[in-house]
Amino acid sequence: MDVTPYEVEGKVDYNRLIKEFGIRELDNELKERIKRLAGGELHFLIRRNIFFAHRDLDWLLDKYEKGEKFYLYTGIAPSGSMTIGHLIPFVLTQWLQKKFDAEVLIEIPDEEKYFARGIDFEVTHKLAIEDASYIVALGFDPKKTKIFITSEYIHHLYKHAIRVAKHITFSTIKDAFGFDNSTNIGLIFYTSLQAVPAFIKSAEEGKNIPCLIPLGVDQDVHFRIARDVIEKLGYYKPAILHSKFMPGLSGSQKMSSSKPEDTIYLKDSDEIVYKKISNAFTGQQPTAELQRKYGGDPEKCSVCQYYKFFFEEDDMKLNEIFEAERKGTILAKEHKEDLAKKVIEFLHKINKERERLLPRLDEFMLSD
Repeated sequence: MDVTPYEVEGKVDYNRLIKEFGIRELDNELKERIKRLAGGELHFLIRRNIFFAHRDLDWLLDKYEKGEKFYLYTGIAPSGSMTIGHLIPFVLTQWLQKKFDAEVLIEIPDEEKYFARGIDFEVTHKLAIEDASYIVALGFDPKKTKIFITSEYIHHLYKHAIRVAKHITFSTIKDAFGFDNSTNIGLIFYTSLQAVPAFIKSAEEGKNIPCLIPLGVDQDVHFRIARDVIEKLGYYKPAILHSKFMPGLSGSQKMSSSKPEDTIYLKDSDEIVYKKISNAFTGQQPTAELQRKYGGDPEKCSVCQYYKFFFEEDDMKLNEIFEAERKGTILAKEHKEDLAKKVIEFLHKINKERERLLPRLDEFMLSD
């Protein structure tokens, strides 16, 4: 197993990641505390353990209960068209904003995939703007949400990033990411920029403000390095919520945005969605007769997992879907058709909202 911001290989063992990364399980006691503070509700991404671990979330909630409001920070580094899986941290962030009346900072680093994968910078910059337009379509409050593209906000970021960079050695970055002497210095410096939004509000307002970062667990390494540095600079360490990876349609543990057949892009047409889902891997038996007799395995079924991660918020309905798979009362064709309808309905909705908000995108954006 190898889990880094740049590649995920092997079978992902989340319990092992908790131990290796030094993070803590998001246990039932902490979930109940979130539920109480959120007015008696708990988001399905937390209920279902999709957000499964944390750093210092209990500390952040202590601060909140003492009257210190926190802000939220998350982001995405564009490499291609945005996918369903990319939305998971933003869906939870939007819910947290609503429930805790929190301000949100969203960084879109248009330089990362230029450094990491050699994608043309003009391309990543255009994708950053496109990603921003999809993010706002999720329902963020324009008065409490600010999005910035790194290259367009660098004047504000750089003066803080250099203070972080001074405390991080090349050997630390090299060991943490597996870099070697051929790695370009853009990637070596990148963690310093990633760290800045986790304390920029504290720096700009002249007082410490708690920060919570919902992110995919593969991104944790940036903040394992940066949190101690941030504290050395006199600011609160950010708290972090870690999510699991949305599975791929092929049955892989992590969908791959570089494999079109493995994921659903937000720009996919109805026809493409039907085709991808009709070819999706299921946990069912090889024939309808055997499926009715023995049933299937919803934990291995990409269709069931798509419902679990995104397309069925009602736990009772999700349980019915899983039980139908286990008992063999639903066959693959019907199963896939039902999911395809839900996916298409969602894509129509988000694309319609995106078009509606495009003229107002500047209301959300920060620039130098």
